Amino acid sequence: MGMTIAEKIIARAAKMESVKANDICTVELDYLMSNDGTTHITVDKYNSLKHPRIADVSKLVWIIDHNLPCDSVKTAASHKKMRDFARANGIKFYEGEGVCHQVMMENHVRPGQLIFGADSHTCAYGALGAFGTGVGNTDYLYAMVTGTSWVLVPETLRFNLHGQLPEGVYARDLILTIIGQISASGATYKAMEFGGEGLKTLDMAARMSICNLCVEAGAKTALMEVDEITMDYLKEHGREPAAVFAPDEDAVYSEVYDIDLSSIKPIVAKPHFVDNVCDAKDAAGIHIDEAFLGSCNNGRIEDLRVGAEIIKGRKVNPGVRFLVVPASRAVYEQAMKEGLMEIFMEAGAIVMNPNCSVCWGSCQGVIGEGETLISTGTRNFKGRAGHRESFVYLASAATVTASAIMGEIATADMIK
Repeated sequence: MGMTIAEKIIARAAKMESVKANDICTVELDYLMSNDGTTHITVDKYNSLKHPRIADVSKLVWIIDHNLPCDSVKTAASHKKMRDFARANGIKFYEGEGVCHQVMMENHVRPGQLIFGADSHTCAYGALGAFGTGVGNTDYLYAMVTGTSWVLVPETLRFNLHGQLPEGVYARDLILTIIGQISASGATYKAMEFGGEGLKTLDMAARMSICNLCVEAGAKTALMEVDEITMDYLKEHGREPAAVFAPDEDAVYSEVYDIDLSSIKPIVAKPHFVDNVCDAKDAAGIHIDEAFLGSCNNGRIEDLRVGAEIIKGRKVNPGVRFLVVPASRAVYEQAMKEGLMEIFMEAGAIVMNPNCSVCWGSCQGVIGEGETLISTGTRNFKGRAGHRESFVYLASAATVTASAIMGEIATADMIK
């Protein structure tokens, strides 16, 4: 019986010839990523062990990104704990470099790897053909101490992409459409595997956007087939694959979906669930107080270019706070070289350092009671971006920027 990409990666990590869905395998991890959301808890648990040890420090990557700069004395204490422990133990450590998943993709992830991250959107690494999955503190600590963990081999949903996205429609619209189609629980503990000729029309930024949000359908991981676009990205960043896996022709899938990219339209996810989607035009006219262009989902240079093209020569609506937050230092530097930051600043946007910002909802840009945010962030749950009685709509960089200009939800073609 053939194997899916997820099954092949797990088989490699388990040093087995083959595995199948619902097998339980002991695996070796290629990387263990953690950020300031929970690392201080991991440190406390580690220090409480009778015989603490780190199995392989070269596999650990710690990143401060969620509350940066610090928003409180409490946050400063947790950052200090994380920073001191990393330095004392020789852990690869990033602070001020960007959002954890963007930093990992720029510097570490390789096809064929199995990576645990103490963050649910670790599935973003599937854009490079790596099995990335989020874990909690206990699982992270066990893997940190032993270098191994166990994995229940997930069933796989296959998505065959056909055609090409229309002009003005983006990968963000595609994945929100898919989540709306299969529901927020439609891929629970399953892998979402993407391929087909339509995949070749999607650049790496688009692939990252898609894989990143698959957890919002409940997915254990997401995986793109490795192709020349993948290899070009790796070459650009000075890396080689750990292994390149393609699904077997007789691979077994729990379901197969055929997606016509040309049929996708601009989409908005309405409060308070990511699968509560509608045509963006059906949400048009809803008043907004804040707009956010950034996050591990849409803070890349390609997203900033889209926003800058739309807002160039225009102004942010006087009643709107428009936050523009690059996903990494590298993205920020490239945006400055291209003059994008100047465009946003001249339009009246608030440009910030690379961090999670209001997507995380406990630091920069939180919204108050009754306020409405339109965001390229990852989630729109009740209270996600601030007060529990606030409202978050999710959309593409284009729709968010257009809305910032209009002061209400709008698509780029609706700007007056």
